Amino acid sequence: MLIQNDHVDLDTPTGTMRTYVYRPSAEGRYPAIIFYSEIFQQTAPIARSAAIMAGHGFVVLVPEVAHELNPIGTVLGYDDAGKEKGNNDKFAKPLKDHDSDTGAMVAFLEKQQYYSGAVGSMGVCLGGHLAFRAALNPAIKAACCLYATDLHSNTLPAPDEDQTLARAGEIQGELLMIWGRQDPHVPDQPRAEINRALRDAGCTFSWLEVNGQHAFMRDEGDRYDPELALQCYQMAVSLFRKALR
Repeated sequence: MLIQNDHVDLDTPTGTMRTYVYRPSAEGRYPAIIFYSEIFQQTAPIARSAAIMAGHGFVVLVPEVAHELNPIGTVLGYDDAGKEKGNNDKFAKPLKDHDSDTGAMVAFLEKQQYYSGAVGSMGVCLGGHLAFRAALNPAIKAACCLYATDLHSNTLPAPDEDQTLARAGEIQGELLMIWGRQDPHVPDQPRAEINRALRDAGCTFSWLEVNGQHAFMRDEGDRYDPELALQCYQMAVSLFRKALR
């Protein structure tokens, strides 16, 4: 499927949010996926991931996840400086501001003639957490969360009662949770704690642990595993085709 891409600047309660839009070129109405990036914002690997999903018949929105803290268009490098800046941004932005970002994107979609009316969320690393967080919004019908960080640690800025995992029982859509067993950011015990929390909350979810490192989806660097990435894209497409169509 041929695709096109553009961007829009959305008004949010915390400022203008540059959001990149990937969608099929053919006329029609398509379900949407909000794709949340890592701390580095829309890097080339994130853009390619969004294009892959759009090419399977989805409108894909990629927001700048720390738009309040950076000039529009900022892309951080996969280096120590980029990692330091991205992590500082992650711990500076309250979770409630990610909630309003999600609301702004849902409202934008609802005004587009190419939107079918069904939306899900997907993300990697911090974005995996944000995809999970987005599913607290009842508009989100499914979420694919890849090696989601900070779910178990309750370290992102929010009161205890507003920590994401503590609110898992509010999620109405289906979750697909994918983890790398060699990921030092979410090792065995925290993964077990997250799994138990989802069961206790009564969530509808699928769970996959693969032999992969953190960021095994990122097609730059020595942690990239192309076969695992392809498997996970196929699972995500299957989830969204079922839940959004």
